[in-house]
Amino acid sequence: MSKNFQIRKVAVLGAGVMGAQIAAHLVNANVETLLFELPAKEGDPNGNVNKALDGLKKLEPAPISSPTKITYIQPANYEQHLEKLRECDLIIEAIAERMDWKSDLYRKVAPFVNANAIFATNTSGLSINKLAEAFPENLRHLFCGIHFFNPPRYMHLVELIPCKGTEVELLDQLETFLVSTLGKGVVRAKDTPNFIANRIGVFSMLATKHHAAAFNLGFDMVDALTGRYLGRPKSATFRTLDVVGLDVFAHVVNTMRENLTDDPWHKHFELPSWFKYLVDQGSLGQKTKRGVYMKIGKEIHVLDLHTREYRLSDAKVDDGVKDILRERDWAKKLAGLRSNPHPQAQFLWATFRDVFHYCALQLESIANNTRDLDLAVRWGFGWDNGPFEIWQAAGWQQVAGWISDDIAAGKAMATTPLPAWATDPSRTAVHGMQGSYSPLPPGEGLGVGEPASNKAGHYQPRSTLPVYQRQLYPDRPLGEERHYGETVFETDEVRLWHTGDTIAILSFKSKMHTVSNEVLDGILRAVNEAEAHFSALILWQTEPPFSAGANLLQLMQGMQEPAPDEGLFGRFKQAASRVKYTIAGGGGLGEIVNAATGNVPKVEAVVAKFQQVSMRLKYALVPTIAAVDGLALGGGCEFSIHCTRIVATLETYIGLVEVGVGLLPAGGGCKEMAQRAAQEAQRFASDNRVDVFPYLRRYFQNIAMGEVAKSAEMAREMGYLRQSDRIVLNRFELLHIAKEEAKALNATAYRPPLHQRQITVAGRTGIATLQAAMVNMLEGNFISEYDYNIGSRVAETLCGGDVDAGSVVDEQWLLDLERRHFMELLGHFKTQDRIEYMLKNGKPLRN
Repeated sequence: MSKNFQIRKVAVLGAGVMGAQIAAHLVNANVETLLFELPAKEGDPNGNVNKALDGLKKLEPAPISSPTKITYIQPANYEQHLEKLRECDLIIEAIAERMDWKSDLYRKVAPFVNANAIFATNTSGLSINKLAEAFPENLRHLFCGIHFFNPPRYMHLVELIPCKGTEVELLDQLETFLVSTLGKGVVRAKDTPNFIANRIGVFSMLATKHHAAAFNLGFDMVDALTGRYLGRPKSATFRTLDVVGLDVFAHVVNTMRENLTDDPWHKHFELPSWFKYLVDQGSLGQKTKRGVYMKIGKEIHVLDLHTREYRLSDAKVDDGVKDILRERDWAKKLAGLRSNPHPQAQFLWATFRDVFHYCALQLESIANNTRDLDLAVRWGFGWDNGPFEIWQAAGWQQVAGWISDDIAAGKAMATTPLPAWATDPSRTAVHGMQGSYSPLPPGEGLGVGEPASNKAGHYQPRSTLPVYQRQLYPDRPLGEERHYGETVFETDEVRLWHTGDTIAILSFKSKMHTVSNEVLDGILRAVNEAEAHFSALILWQTEPPFSAGANLLQLMQGMQEPAPDEGLFGRFKQAASRVKYTIAGGGGLGEIVNAATGNVPKVEAVVAKFQQVSMRLKYALVPTIAAVDGLALGGGCEFSIHCTRIVATLETYIGLVEVGVGLLPAGGGCKEMAQRAAQEAQRFASDNRVDVFPYLRRYFQNIAMGEVAKSAEMAREMGYLRQSDRIVLNRFELLHIAKEEAKALNATAYRPPLHQRQITVAGRTGIATLQAAMVNMLEGNFISEYDYNIGSRVAETLCGGDVDAGSVVDEQWLLDLERRHFMELLGHFKTQDRIEYMLKNGKPLRN
């Protein structure tokens, strides 16, 4: 295989749910992709593929990063287009989980497979070695298993499974492609039924089901206990079952039952009568709109185990158990559950115990080390911590003793004792700085880039494949401590640090990385430090989100502490009632803010500082890079769009959302959008007349509607990302790529842009046109009168105020407009109501 092996084109065989979504994610990563299916019996032979592509557009969450990307998937069928397979460097088979069907397909396509192409089967649990037997022997060294999790765009895990003859170098090449190009977390799995994640995840669900029945807990009670309280998705256990599909789950359990006859837990690989009842009724979960749960109107109903009728879901966790579950320390949490006699607590301890027991006993047969098992469960099932991480954090010896005691007392689901490595008195951990525990003999299960050890039962370091050098801070299990560089300065709100080079990194410490007055001070200080001592400044958070925006309540309360008997909003409302005020006149706005806060100049000074921060980021003498992952809303968006470059993960959700709390962007967001519209108009002007309005309209809509981009690709289409900004598929490569971008900018002797003093604006004509469109929405009851008021202020700011169309203004003019309208809206009781409602309920109020 070539050392510089490149995957230029990929074919996906099978346009079902998984195949179509895998193809979608390949084009998300700009990989040329063919999607094959059986020819349609009537009409266009590619009709089956085209139907699948139409289906992609309707799926939520969207499998495609932008609707335009779907057109890049090339439809193909097995009758007309098999010759095209010769052009493909990677072929992924993703048809139904039937050994006979897959084998038949391999025999059909094998003559057309390129002699250097990788052929991978996407299976959730079928034997890779058995499947390989249907593949020509001379190509078997190119065959392997590749298990994407559903939905492929969002689920980080991909399991990579070799067959006996798979070239090790091929796996390394494929792992590199999956990690960097597709942004995945790859775990090498053994060819055992259901591999790692499904084996452990499904056993956890079976154990949960078993103990729920033993303690007589309803489905909704189990979900109330096993969701976010345990650091798992809100869908918990049985809601997850509905999402996965009862038929799919049944298939996975059947695979375990048929192929794991020697498993000590084999008798538990059975599905209960209620499960068969639902499947026979066609109640397969979310896809049939009825499973364990069913939505009736706006109410969620749940199947009652005893009556087999649906009842209103109304589970309530016991207060004492709730207190234990709120404990962050795993040692105290597990000890509390084990010692509490309440059935809810005993149910949870029993489930933890049996999952730990199962993982310890099966580790050697299914995984190369404890890290692979924990990361597979985390990435594949959305757990915050894997089983071994929790066990270690709770005290290895303590928990091992509890498990052994319960096995001896006949309380556990299986009687087999814990393996010797787990009960070794010297063991205190399975994860540490030296690596993670592996029960394997030296070199077994390792790829070219994975270091071996000289003994069985050793600590296995991370893979040394070159692709992982791009992950400066890879995902790590608890116990593997992380050191984020050397501190330059640190406050309660921010930290400036570096990794031994000339690039400064600023990270926020506030909750959701919201922006307070202290954060603003920290950014200004960081820019000064970077200009004085570093070659670049990167804004990067150690965990997502990038920033949920301004902490408005904190900013305002920082100006003046509320009186003991009244809150901030109470003061605003009382002040508003004392001052005569109308939306049309607006004369008492300043007076209201002054009466409420006691010091308008201080409030306005913070807004002005917000603008100053954005402008410092834009015009700093060193490059500023916003390394964005997850939410970048409001102020977080404004900081990003002012930086020299944005480097964003695909899963970046960026937007100026201030209208949701009755405000408008005032950290330079409106100014920057008006400026970009003017630049676009200038670029595409056919003569000396520059008409800004056609380019401004989309920015107005984004701001006035509070539109948030659902991917970095859509952020680029909406104008938040420029063509020069970068999109990264793997979030763990984000900081590395941001650094490389900074180096590239400095390689060309970076200078900040010149201050733009001539920004063409749409003026009062543009304002009137935007207002006319809003009048129609108001009359159609799509927006409220106050929405119209806010929208008019957004229009006036973006259009440059009460000036002629085509007038030229500078940035400060637009910043002053932003700030004035922000302050006036802030003084209105309806904005205060919106802020209060958002803080209390986490969603916008329409008033």
